[in-house]
Amino acid sequence: MRIKVVLSLLCFILVICCSEKKPVDSMTDEQLRAFANELAQTFIIADGHVDFPERLKEQKIVLTEETKSIVLSDIGGEFDYERSIKGGLNAPFMSIYIPSSYQKQNDSGKAFADSLINNVQAMVSLFPDKFALANTPTEVEVNFKAGRISLPMGMENGAPIGNDLTNVKYFYDRGIRYITLTHSKDNQICDSSGDTTRTWKGLSPFGKEVVAEMNRIGIMVDVSHVDDSTFYQVMKVTKAPCIASHSSCRAFAPTVRRDMTDDMIKKLGENGGVMMINYYNAFIDSAVVNRNKVNREKLNTLLTEKGLGINDVEAKPIVEQFKKDNPSLKSDINMVANHIDHVVKLAGIDHVGIGSDFDGVEGDLPTGLEDVSSYPNLIYTLLKRGYTKEDIAKICYKNLWRVWNKVEEAKGS
Repeated sequence: MRIKVVLSLLCFILVICCSEKKPVDSMTDEQLRAFANELAQTFIIADGHVDFPERLKEQKIVLTEETKSIVLSDIGGEFDYERSIKGGLNAPFMSIYIPSSYQKQNDSGKAFADSLINNVQAMVSLFPDKFALANTPTEVEVNFKAGRISLPMGMENGAPIGNDLTNVKYFYDRGIRYITLTHSKDNQICDSSGDTTRTWKGLSPFGKEVVAEMNRIGIMVDVSHVDDSTFYQVMKVTKAPCIASHSSCRAFAPTVRRDMTDDMIKKLGENGGVMMINYYNAFIDSAVVNRNKVNREKLNTLLTEKGLGINDVEAKPIVEQFKKDNPSLKSDINMVANHIDHVVKLAGIDHVGIGSDFDGVEGDLPTGLEDVSSYPNLIYTLLKRGYTKEDIAKICYKNLWRVWNKVEEAKGS
């Protein structure tokens, strides 16, 4: 009897495993692409970092009835409503990006942050049938069922907190659900991977209080952009899982301090966190970075020999011809998949997600991942590599949901 039970269980497990893989293995390429499109529309797709609010700010656009059409279709960037629908994007975290220059202002960029938040809220008020705010995973799910795109928000650079811990709650109340502790320069909270000053050698004393307050209030701690010392100190201080909302693996770009080392990725996994892969060419492929650097140096040498500067009128035809003869290299979608593979190998399938950085990298994106309509391309690539439906669901949203819910559950403690 026991042998029969064991055999029955083995058969059941075999059927389950086969049902996960056989349909994909037996599909034609056309069928696989159709399946990827189906999954993109079936699963919630959450992107940890989309810089659309910054793009509006750069173009000096305040959303009103007169300017609202800009949200619906392409204005030269990577995000809009129509392409989001096509790509299955349901929960793009709108980045409330605070340039480092605002750290020197009296309010540390608080008013600037508010102006970006106001624009996101305007998207919802102008298009209530298309967009909705979302402060929890449950709210995203409700919006998803109603056919609306959720607009959760994350603040990129904690500078607007200033030196006042009550501002953590202020921004939580305004809808901020993660804070990237710093950006390209050291701030009052911690040291940045983009700076060499090492002001605090990691977290500042105030920064440790900020992390604790974020845990207490229920805001996810984002370790993108921080330097290595800051990262390790955050891992010791935090009482809740953290995210890297838009980061990549340093293994593929060894000179990029902005990327995360293998050990950091493992530690983030041990913390229960999730690393959301950034698409920026410079972060995902050293070969591309190095080749483009060589071309820039060649162009500068050519102009110097002719006694010209890059912005001189006479230099324009020379620059244009050089770019035709030496086009900038781009990586491709497979490199992003390589980064996902790498995180899965180091930390496991439960600790990776998507953090494109759309609208934040001036179009310097891999072939196949040019805008928000392209998520099915990534799903297709992952399916071809043997990822299951459940794996895809985890990458698209479930891993982030776990962290977000954990942070919500831990608040107040």
